[in-house]
Amino acid sequence: MQDELIVEATDGNWEELVERESLPVVAMFYLTTCPHCKAIEPYFQDYAGEFSRSCKFVRIDAEQSPWTAERYGVEGTPTFVFLCGGTVIQGLAGVSHPSILKSNIEDFIKEGSTCAANITKLKYDISLYE
Repeated sequence: MQDELIVEATDGNWEELVERESLPVVAMFYLTTCPHCKAIEPYFQDYAGEFSRSCKFVRIDAEQSPWTAERYGVEGTPTFVFLCGGTVIQGLAGVSHPSILKSNIEDFIKEGSTCAANITKLKYDISLYE
């Protein structure tokens, strides 16, 4: 079943499932009460089956995992976040048509092998004790 190809993430397992993943990750932030999420979900499942060899697909309930949703700036659902090596490459809030989501996934996969390598991460030296 396609649904088995989508991993359910939470605040507690996000780091392990997403940030430490070697494959590119497509994460869908959703709400159980969101009609738009329910409408796009079958397509997300289809794409997880179609592209499972190229990237990992993850779902996370934004209401049940508010820390992660806030961390990634999720203000509405569905929101799709594309990550490489734990680094956000792009985001897609709302989806007007499934073909837009598919096109974004295809473009993301095409650049997946180099996306994380082409980012210089910021180093924050923040301390409450300075």
